[in-house]
Amino acid sequence: MKLILTHEVTGLGEPGDIIEVKDGYGRNYLIPRGFAIRWSKGGEKEVASIRRARKVREIKNLDQANEVKAQLTGLKVKLATRAGESGRLFGSVTVADVASAIKAAGGPDLDKRRVELGAPIKTLGTHRVTVRLHPEVSAALDLDVVSA
Repeated sequence: MKLILTHEVTGLGEPGDIIEVKDGYGRNYLIPRGFAIRWSKGGEKEVASIRRARKVREIKNLDQANEVKAQLTGLKVKLATRAGESGRLFGSVTVADVASAIKAAGGPDLDKRRVELGAPIKTLGTHRVTVRLHPEVSAALDLDVVSA
C-alpha cells in the first residue's frame, strides 16, 4: 500500500514522505490515527504543502539541533498538576503539557510531536523525557512533576 505521511513516524519517515507499507499496517494503524493518507496523483500537491509547513517549523540543521540540545540539557523543568494524597495524578501528563512546561521553564518553543514519553506519566516525582530534535540528535531531560 502506498501512503503519504502526514506526521513523523519513527522508523518510517517524516511528513510528506511517500512510503510503501503492508496493507494491514496502513489500513488499521497509520490511516485511522491520522499519521498518513492514501497516495494519489492529487495527493502529490498535498505533499508539497506538507513539506512547506514542515520547513517552517523544522530545526534546520545538525548545528541548530545541538544548540537546542544544549539549552535543554541545563534546564530544570517543573510541572505542577493535580494529584491525590497517595501521589497518583488525576489523569496523566501529556506531551503537550511537557512542551508547554519546557517553554515556561525558559526553554525553546518545541513542537509537541517531538516530545516522547517512555510510558504514561501518572505519578508525582522525577520522570525522564526524550525530545527528538533531529534524526541524529535527541535530548533527554528530567521532568519534575509536583502537586499543584
